Amino acid sequence: MSILASLAAIIVAIFALALLTDKFFIPSLDKISRRLQLSDEVAGASLMAIGSSAPELAIALLALFTSGGAHSDVGIGTIVGSAVFNILVITGLSAVVAGGFRVHIFAVRRDIIAYLVAIGYLALVFSDGQVAPMEALAGLGLYGVYLIVLARLQVPQKADDLAERPPPPAPPSHDHPSPSAWRRVEALLASLLRLITGDPHQHYLRAFVVSIALIVLLSYLLVEATIVFATGIGIPPVIVALTLLAAGTSAPDLMSSLEVARAGRGGMALANAVGSNTFDLLIGLGLPWIIAMSVLGESSIHVGTDDLWMSIGMLVITTLILFIFLEIQRLLSRRGGWLLLLLYGGFILYTLLA
Repeated sequence: MSILASLAAIIVAIFALALLTDKFFIPSLDKISRRLQLSDEVAGASLMAIGSSAPELAIALLALFTSGGAHSDVGIGTIVGSAVFNILVITGLSAVVAGGFRVHIFAVRRDIIAYLVAIGYLALVFSDGQVAPMEALAGLGLYGVYLIVLARLQVPQKADDLAERPPPPAPPSHDHPSPSAWRRVEALLASLLRLITGDPHQHYLRAFVVSIALIVLLSYLLVEATIVFATGIGIPPVIVALTLLAAGTSAPDLMSSLEVARAGRGGMALANAVGSNTFDLLIGLGLPWIIAMSVLGESSIHVGTDDLWMSIGMLVITTLILFIFLEIQRLLSRRGGWLLLLLYGGFILYTLLA
């Protein structure tokens, strides 16, 4: 596979993953959560987090089995890079789109503190470059505690101080709209996928199972293409994972957050970004490590972390800045959103040039 072919494969796989997750996997999970009568917060932190983080989870798992685990840092890089993308780009762009938004400080404290605990767990695991079974299980246990906290410390509806903004004006209607070529391709691919998955609202169990299989297949293609592309241009695969794959696999989170931000619910966009990150760090890494050790019969897994410490530091710094700012101001302005986007631009430049 040539450099251009591998890059094309990465772009196509990312586009297909975003469409598959957004149009089929998440709707089927939403239907399942409704059938199980889960509360919105628990469903969002569990089933919906699985949906939006499914690509990162699959990539992290498959990377452990690629070339004997030699490229495990691709999966880790995708998840850590996605976490940076979520905090800086999704939160920042949501503030820009919404013109700024207020937040419920109780929810901010709860979710960001849980996220900082997850970052601390990740740093502790990375400290010796080896993941032991108990360390992997600790990630799952911490996430279980997080779900219990969510169930017990839900935001009182009467105190919800999300910004009360009028809905954005509806786009002008046309009698005969002419969809763009991009939309035609998207509609065609969605139609083809629907033949395999079925309607996710009616055949939700079938859509759920088939979507998982397709996500794993596309993630395998992404891992292989990333290794070929990175080798061809002479940079470590983890750098591609931290940048290109991280941004691409965060597309479902970005689309859903921007949608609620446009509707004047920017606080929900913030909660989606932070909650998804907590899931990624605890389950998105812990679960693949447990599966890999069980299948391979290894007592521990080596993780290459040389290019990831800077990203972890970036996570801590940006999260603390965001936390302090929201604690003082109780809002994220459009100017603050642009600042977060500028920080992400600096992160990308530093990653590529370091």
